[in-house]
Amino acid sequence: MSANIVTLSDSTFDETVLGSSTPILIDFWAEWCGPCKMVAPILDEIADEQAGKFTIGKLNIDDNPEAARRFDVMSIPTMLVFQDGVPVKRIVGAKGKAQLLQDLAEFIG
Repeated sequence: MSANIVTLSDSTFDETVLGSSTPILIDFWAEWCGPCKMVAPILDEIADEQAGKFTIGKLNIDDNPEAARRFDVMSIPTMLVFQDGVPVKRIVGAKGKAQLLQDLAEFIG
């Protein structure tokens, strides 16, 4: 995992997301999720390329069910983009890098 990705837990979620000075994408994932594993290296690349302008965090829903419940995460991978502590975009399912960058363009432009 990229050094530019923040690992979150239920206890660090609010502090990290609300305190972020940049837009932050949270990847809700689980160890057993095949599509989550397909997205992980793409998120690593984006985190490295956008370091300082855009933050990526990962939250394992099996270990941290509270945040997943709070934001109605029903299937994984689900990625939520937060801006100023508010969820402003939801991306559900595995996508390729080009599609993901297109979905995130308004935040990383």
